[in-house]
Amino acid sequence: MSYRTQPKVELHTHLEGMAPPDFIRTLAGEKRRDLSPIFNTDGGYKFKDFGHFLTVYDEACTVLTGPEEFYRLTRAVLAESAFHGVIYTETFLSPDFCGGGDVAAWKDYLAAIAQAAADAQKEDGIVLKGIATAVRHHGQDACRKTAHCAAETAGDFLTGFGLAGAELEGRPADFSYSFDMAREAGLRLTAHAGEWGDPGRIRETLDALKVERLGHGIRAIEDAALTQRLADENITLEVCPGSNVVLRAVESWESHPIVRLRDAGVPVTISTDDPPFFHTTMTAEYEGLDRTFGWTEDDFRATNVTAARAAFCDEATREAILKQLEPAA
Repeated sequence: MSYRTQPKVELHTHLEGMAPPDFIRTLAGEKRRDLSPIFNTDGGYKFKDFGHFLTVYDEACTVLTGPEEFYRLTRAVLAESAFHGVIYTETFLSPDFCGGGDVAAWKDYLAAIAQAAADAQKEDGIVLKGIATAVRHHGQDACRKTAHCAAETAGDFLTGFGLAGAELEGRPADFSYSFDMAREAGLRLTAHAGEWGDPGRIRETLDALKVERLGHGIRAIEDAALTQRLADENITLEVCPGSNVVLRAVESWESHPIVRLRDAGVPVTISTDDPPFFHTTMTAEYEGLDRTFGWTEDDFRATNVTAARAAFCDEATREAILKQLEPAA
């Protein structure tokens, strides 16, 4: 069956990484930039491995040069998400790509994205919240600038702070100052950890950054004590199965640990990460879990309730989401 119309909650996307290839090509044409090397002959993004993916990602972002482009991008990606049944979503936003870490410029970009989100909510019924995200391979100083931008703009739309990028660059404690700044500003906290490397990276992230959610987190299954800790502390995992398979963080859908983590009591959720890069959608993720593990509408509804409860939103928004997730009478 198709799960396209089932209401969905998605917690782990990167706004720039959701850009459809045709959208980036259109901007490149407007700006007379040749980005043909980053595309396959079939029109999709072309990369060899995770490191090359980051390079292609950065290159695609070179045509996103102002608030207007980010308004257009946000409207495009939210329309696509809504088509696949997403009613609430959160996206990582990087001040590095939105004003180069300058607070004044960041405010202009963020205002454009927030306006696009408000317009999309009226037109498509989808709610978006933003998570300001430091890029760890840009270094500690850049991460502090991101935290400063986030602290200055925390509010109804920007509700979280996160850490992304090359996961094995630096140690989690290197970024504790940035996370302390974001925490003091009232932002909710998440960090990419446990897609690459050993489970110890996850433990370090929990200890140093004191996050309540983890991006990916799948390597925890290799450490029974750590898995139990995630369950005991109710640390929600933002799991992106299709992304994990394409990037070879796991060998196949069949070997993905999402079911084992869920069965161990760890709160798991489902997201697409950077869907056009990984040839996926939320519908495709659901169909993959159904095909591989026999998940049903009830499994997905329970996972969406988990996501809604872990969402970085106000309680009124959360209650509205949960209401939409209730089964039809």
